[in-house]
Amino acid sequence: MPRAQDLEELVRLAIPVALVQVGIMAMGLVDTVMVGRVSSVDLAAVAVGNLYFFGVAVFGMGVLFALDPIFSQAVGADDDAAMARGVQRGGVLAAGLSVLAMLLMVPVGPLLEAARQPLEVIPVAAGYTHGLILGVFPFYGFVVLRQSLQAMGRIRPIVLVVLAANVLNAVLNWMFIFGNAGLPAMGAVGSAWATTASRWFLMFALLVVAWPLLSRALSPLRRDALARRPLERILRLGAPVGVQQLLEFGVFGAAGLLMGLMGAVALASHQVALQLAALTFMVPLGVAQATSVLVGRAVGRGETHAARRATGAGVVIGVGFMTLTAVIFLTIPELLARGFSNDALVVATAAVLFPVAGVFQIFDGLQVVTAGALRGVGDTRVPMLMSLVGFWFVGLPVSTWLAFGRGAGPVGIWWGLAIGLGVVSILLTLRVRRRFGRALRRLVIDDDTDVALSA
Repeated sequence: MPRAQDLEELVRLAIPVALVQVGIMAMGLVDTVMVGRVSSVDLAAVAVGNLYFFGVAVFGMGVLFALDPIFSQAVGADDDAAMARGVQRGGVLAAGLSVLAMLLMVPVGPLLEAARQPLEVIPVAAGYTHGLILGVFPFYGFVVLRQSLQAMGRIRPIVLVVLAANVLNAVLNWMFIFGNAGLPAMGAVGSAWATTASRWFLMFALLVVAWPLLSRALSPLRRDALARRPLERILRLGAPVGVQQLLEFGVFGAAGLLMGLMGAVALASHQVALQLAALTFMVPLGVAQATSVLVGRAVGRGETHAARRATGAGVVIGVGFMTLTAVIFLTIPELLARGFSNDALVVATAAVLFPVAGVFQIFDGLQVVTAGALRGVGDTRVPMLMSLVGFWFVGLPVSTWLAFGRGAGPVGIWWGLAIGLGVVSILLTLRVRRRFGRALRRLVIDDDTDVALSA
């Protein structure tokens, strides 16, 4: 069981990390709210475009999350050389993953046609997605810088930069979406260009503000940062995380495509409910990242008991917060929906979805924290398989059956998602109990060490 000081330590790290996550998500929330004032077609296009973008980009983001245990365990072991190698290798991986993701974003239009999305939505969604292409590299680059600073426990620079980026994004949205300051009104496509510009600002501003903290890791450039075998080991560690992220995001993306089969109103309503659910999810996601950092540091110090207590603290705080948000979703769904759209049909449909989202909030909090704890010890392959079972063998089939086989419509899709999340959270909790029941060893990527990469 976690002690009071374990809870306090986690909260001190988790609050700023969660603020960063909420700040990043707030950029998408502002996009949705502002585009929702244009038309339901533009709102649906943002929904589809974001689904496609993150469906392509989430794998690379997951691969980069493999840097979490490398960074945090290096900090725990006071190993500056390992930290420098990790940061520079993260930059190499970010560049390579960006090229792959950008190429995959080009054929979005024909793929949406093949997925039988609403015809009036496809051209706007394609334009929106293409507007995000140039923002892929700064998106990944920011992840690398953020993860390294989180491992050091230096979150303040990230918070400041994210707050500034939100202001910039809102101003650019006002200009590009509605055609202010002498610019043409571009609707949803303008929102994409605002997001891309804000992502470049995020990466460069964080690099400048945090240079005193990052300079030792980024300079001088190390030749061993390009060594093939360590990069392959990071990919071996990170690829399952990327696949796990892809499986989780993919099931929500597939749910969005199913919503598209029911029309633009159902799709827009799904986007409204998903946007707010994703916003509240940023808090347990921040708790999960803090848990991963504290677990990794404890492993780096060789303190298995501390890693167990950090995991317990993460579960208590993450699930506790999501229980509170579930109560809000269950009690004022229509009021929440009205904050995102002035379309009566969209509001009515979204208000039905919010209570279901409230139910799966608790499962979502549990699964993300337990996954974060397992990532802190380098356990990535088994959690990936558990996500495959819960989301794709249980959740999506149940969603399809309820929505179309039983005629439940949009709410049936969301109940299937809730059931899938429940299965994943139970499986990951059992994995944590087993994995943390034995001694934990530090991950080692380079050949000049005597410990193998963990399973």
